[in-house]
Amino acid sequence: MAATARRAGRQARHAGLLLAAAGAALGAACANQGDPPGGPPDTAAPSVVAVRPESGAVVPDWKGDAVIQFDEVIDEMAGAGGGAGGAGAISGLARQVVLSPVIGDVRVSWHRSSIHVKPAEGWKPGRVYRLELLPGIMDLRRNVQKDGRTVIFSTGGELGHATLTGTALAWVEQRTLPRAVIRAARVPDTVAYVTVADSAGGFRLAGIPAGRYVVFAINDQNNNRLRDGREAFDSALVTLDSTATVVLWTFAHDSTGARLRVADFIDSLTFRLTFSQPLAPAVPLDSTRIHVYALPDTTPVALIAVLPPALFDSIQAHERARADSLRRAQDTTARRDTSRAPPPAPPAHRQPAAPRGAAGDTTARADTTRIRALLRQRPVPFDRVVVRMAQRLEPGRKYFIKVKGATNLNGAAADGQTVLAIPVPSAKPEASPPTRPRPP
Repeated sequence: MAATARRAGRQARHAGLLLAAAGAALGAACANQGDPPGGPPDTAAPSVVAVRPESGAVVPDWKGDAVIQFDEVIDEMAGAGGGAGGAGAISGLARQVVLSPVIGDVRVSWHRSSIHVKPAEGWKPGRVYRLELLPGIMDLRRNVQKDGRTVIFSTGGELGHATLTGTALAWVEQRTLPRAVIRAARVPDTVAYVTVADSAGGFRLAGIPAGRYVVFAINDQNNNRLRDGREAFDSALVTLDSTATVVLWTFAHDSTGARLRVADFIDSLTFRLTFSQPLAPAVPLDSTRIHVYALPDTTPVALIAVLPPALFDSIQAHERARADSLRRAQDTTARRDTSRAPPPAPPAHRQPAAPRGAAGDTTARADTTRIRALLRQRPVPFDRVVVRMAQRLEPGRKYFIKVKGATNLNGAAADGQTVLAIPVPSAKPEASPPTRPRPP
C-alpha cells in the first residue's frame, strides 16, 4: 500500500515538471516579437509620434526632460559608429541628438521607444532652445530613419523665426565637408546654436532669433562638436534678419606661418620649393621674396619667374605639344598612306541615360554644378612653387635659397632657407669594340 502511494507521488511530480516546462516554452513563444510566419516583413523606419515640449511651445517653468516618442522600440546603439573618439567625444545615441544653445554636456538617455534629453546645466529661463534629431535612428530590425526632426521651444523668450543656410567646403581639398559642425553664436553672446551639415556639406538653422552671428564650420575630427586646435575651420560674421546664406571655406589654421621644407631639382633652369602649409593665393611669392645664391661664394643668381604648380604644368604641356608639332612637321620620312581609304568616321558619341532617382537626374546634376561654381569663387591653394632661373644651374654645384614672407591661408608669414644641390649627369658608357672570333 505504501509502495503504491510513493509510485503515485512520483508520477504526479513528473507530470508537474512536464507542465511547467510546457508553460515556460509557451511563454517564450509569446514573448517573441519577431514577424509572424508568412507575414510581410517590417521595413518601415521608426517614426516620431510625439514630442514634449511641443514645437513652438513656451514653457517658462519646464524642469523635466525633453522627450521624443517613437511608434516602436528603437536601437539604443544607433549612431554609435563612425569617426574618431577622445576626451569629451559624443557617442552612442547622443550622436543623433543636437540640443542648443547650451554650455557643457547634454544628457541623452534611451527609454525603449523614446529618447530623453536634458542639458547638464539645466534649462535656463528666457532662452529659445533648438532640439534637432538627426537622420539615423533605427529600430530593432535595422530599419533606418532617413529624415530628421527639429523641435523649437522657449523657456520664456520670444520664439525665433529667422533661418540661416549655407555650405561647408574643404578649401584645400576642393570638396564639400560632410557632417561639418556648424556653430552660430549671436553677438555678443558666446553660447551657440549648433547643427551638423548633411552629406553634401549643406546646413540649415531654422527658427533662431534675428541678429548678428559669428558662424563657424568645423571639421570635427574628435566628435565633441567644439572647435579644437589643429581642426580645420572657417568663420564669418553674418547679419541675419529673416534669411541669410553663407559659404564657409574650412582649412587648418597655423600661427607659425608656412615653413620652407625642401628644394627639388627639375631641370637645368628650374627647381621646385615645397612648404609645410598651403600658401595664401592672395599673397603670392615672387622674385622679390625668393633669392638664390651660388655657393661657396654666395654670388646672387637672377631668376625670371615664380610659378604656381598648375601654371607650370600648363606651360610644360604647351611646350611639349609645340615640340611634338615641330618634330612632326620636320619629319620628311613620314608619308601618308593613300592606298587605303580613310577609316569611317566614328559614330557620334551619345551620353548614356542617367538613372533617375526619386527626384530625377536633374537634381543631382544641378547640385554638382552648384558646388563647382562655389569652388570656383576662390583660387585653389597650393603648397609648392616652381622657380625658373635666368641662367642655367651648374651641374655639381650647390645653391643657397632664401625665402621671405611665405604666407599661409590665415595670414601668418614665415621666412625660410635651404640648399639645392644640382646633380651631375651620368656619363653614357662607351660602346665596347666588337669581339673577334678566335682562330681555331
